[in-house]
Amino acid sequence: MGEAVTTFPFSAIVGQDSLKEALLLAAVDRSIGGVLAFGDRGTGKSTVIRALASLLSGDGARVVDLPLGATEDRIVGALDLEAALVRGEKKFQSGLLADADQGFLYIDEVNLLEDHLVDILLDVAASGENVVEREGLSVRHPARFVLVGSGNPEEGELRPQLLDRFGLAVDIRTPTNIAERIEIVRRRDAFERDPDSFVELWRSEDDAIAVRVRRARAQLDSTATPDDILEQVAKLCIALGTDGLRAELTLMRAARAKAALSGDAEVTIQHVRDVAPAALRHRLRKDALDDTDAAVRVERSISETLGP
Repeated sequence: MGEAVTTFPFSAIVGQDSLKEALLLAAVDRSIGGVLAFGDRGTGKSTVIRALASLLSGDGARVVDLPLGATEDRIVGALDLEAALVRGEKKFQSGLLADADQGFLYIDEVNLLEDHLVDILLDVAASGENVVEREGLSVRHPARFVLVGSGNPEEGELRPQLLDRFGLAVDIRTPTNIAERIEIVRRRDAFERDPDSFVELWRSEDDAIAVRVRRARAQLDSTATPDDILEQVAKLCIALGTDGLRAELTLMRAARAKAALSGDAEVTIQHVRDVAPAALRHRLRKDALDDTDAAVRVERSISETLGP
């Protein structure tokens, strides 16, 4: 057996604040619908995801990687051929969805995954249950996970229908601030020189974040969302021209998770402001006459609809 791999501490990650918060919100409320992180290579997207899973490992959370070449049977599960051929038994062999239960299912280069597979993943992530009916088998098992996709938009974009199904989306860019880049290099070097000591140095901060997530999960159902907040959420989505009601649901759930994570008893307009860019930026219709960045369009609508 190989040695256990030490994971970089979540609290020690410099920058990537938008991705860190999106993952925390999705970990508090899985019904938000997962996180999509698009941006430059080598910016630590997978490091952030694995760090959060390690931080929540006391809850059984872990990261299951879904490779691009995975078949549908490998993902959802199928008949155990060895049991069928050798012993004549109809036995179910679980797939990656079962492995990811209570954890994170991570797809790097999700924009290159076949569309029908992404559809399956999103459906199961939304329902929290995997149903397999084939070859005389009828199996149903829990599959409650946070779906996380990452990719480089230069290699191809996701279909709008699939973009809309991800709860939160963040844009990841290589840091341009010199002090930030220096600190990233300094911490990474310290971690690689002595991983155990570095992890111990950040343990108390990681533990505090884990406690916040657990408390937020416990508080979520009792966190109130006033009608006037729902009205502002609806106005913002109308102003941006989002299709359907998925945008309102996601924005409301993300704001509620933000309130619970902050220890607040009810959702405020500030919580809505904080999560709106991640909840809405990927749901905007393409406008041939307006090439403004999606995040800027969301921020502009927030100011116009909710006030400066």
